[in-house]
Amino acid sequence: MSAEDNAVTEVWTPRQSDFDRFAELSGDDNPIHVDPEFSARTRFGRTVAHGMLLYSRLWALAKRHWPDAAHAGQALMFPAPSYAGEPLVFRVAPVDGDPGRLSMTVTRQSDGGVTLQGECVLEDRVLEGSGR
Repeated sequence: MSAEDNAVTEVWTPRQSDFDRFAELSGDDNPIHVDPEFSARTRFGRTVAHGMLLYSRLWALAKRHWPDAAHAGQALMFPAPSYAGEPLVFRVAPVDGDPGRLSMTVTRQSDGGVTLQGECVLEDRVLEGSGR
């Protein structure tokens, strides 16, 4: 079975209140995330999601499908913004040939724009159903 066969996806539409709550939790209250008036004057034109809010949701998706997975690290890029009110597609899959890593992406459902791309490295444990 290929890693693609083990891919899991879900759609989530963030709200400004999600950005606000994550800012409170994380301490990252950069106005680009929480101040619509400020953000309207930036190149984004409106508030954008925290990258780690997106990653936290990806990790939660991974843990629901591979509950024994243990996080060791991650490498992430955020090539485009994620906005409140726009549905996002979250995708997690074992990396072919290395089930000790998970490929992770977030894309905007409207245009397919990639807003998070990266991998998660797992502690030395076996992902059930990954062929390892």
